[in-house]
Amino acid sequence: MGPSADDGSTGPDEQQVIRAGYALGGDGRCIAEARHHAAAFLDQAASDHQLTLSARTRDLTQLVVSELVTNARKYASGPVLMELRLTARAVDVVVWDSDPAVPAARAADPGRIGQHGLEIVKAVTEKLLMEQEPVGKRITARIALSDTPRSDTTTPALM
Repeated sequence: MGPSADDGSTGPDEQQVIRAGYALGGDGRCIAEARHHAAAFLDQAASDHQLTLSARTRDLTQLVVSELVTNARKYASGPVLMELRLTARAVDVVVWDSDPAVPAARAADPGRIGQHGLEIVKAVTEKLLMEQEPVGKRITARIALSDTPRSDTTTPALM
């Protein structure tokens, strides 16, 4: 599914959102598939709306997609749904899976091997929201388009 804009204007502003949704299988290919979708979404949105997206934005979006989809695949059975949204100031990565347990970031431990995904996501995003759904959970991570991200990653709701 390709990006679509909420209204007919040529570029995203604070009200306009370019979005695309993807259903990912629960197999090992879904992580690479999700990264591919994210890169293609950003490329198409930039091309269609004459936007300049920094390498930082592209890299962080793919990193966040990879970490959130990896966690969904690891801890939930079944499909994973991903939505990407782009406005003039941020990219939102939304991942839904069937496991209702909301994850918690562990305390930093440089000696721990693995289980750093949520720590990484919190460190590189502007905001992170975790919501239990009637079935499963939804995690939304906001990546600022500016190269100087804000550091208030503990805000419980997205604005």
